[in-house]
Amino acid sequence: MDSINNVDIRKYLPHRDSMLMVDRLLNLTKDFVKTEFLIKGDNVFIKNNTFIESGLIENIAQTCSIIAGSSYFNEGDERLENKSQVIGYISAIKTVEIYELPRVNDLLVSQGTMVSRFDFENYLTCTMKGQIFCGDKVLLECLLNLFIKDIQHEG
Repeated sequence: MDSINNVDIRKYLPHRDSMLMVDRLLNLTKDFVKTEFLIKGDNVFIKNNTFIESGLIENIAQTCSIIAGSSYFNEGDERLENKSQVIGYISAIKTVEIYELPRVNDLLVSQGTMVSRFDFENYLTCTMKGQIFCGDKVLLECLLNLFIKDIQHEG
């Protein structure tokens, strides 16, 4: 699924307006994801025209969760219909370095790489390496654990 265009990002993420921190999916493979997000002035994570730290962490968590969440979609279905009902959490932030905070109207390009993944029955846990860029500047680098559970198919 490389170079994804015009995919409704809400098919991959349960978040909705005011908490959706990803606008567009640029690339998705089984172990890499790249997204875009335009920071608007009415964003809940804006303070004094600056996108605060918790907004950056939410953006990278949503970006990274797209990889894990994509395994719950029907393969080959162009509409990307979700075959499960899933919930996900950040289970640990192992490391995070924030170098600079972006401002309103900045375009973030975020990417996540799967470091490890463990699937068991109706859940999975994974470790992801994430980075957020604004232009040629690296704003954030992190290593985080995600936990995703399929609540529709619980035993």
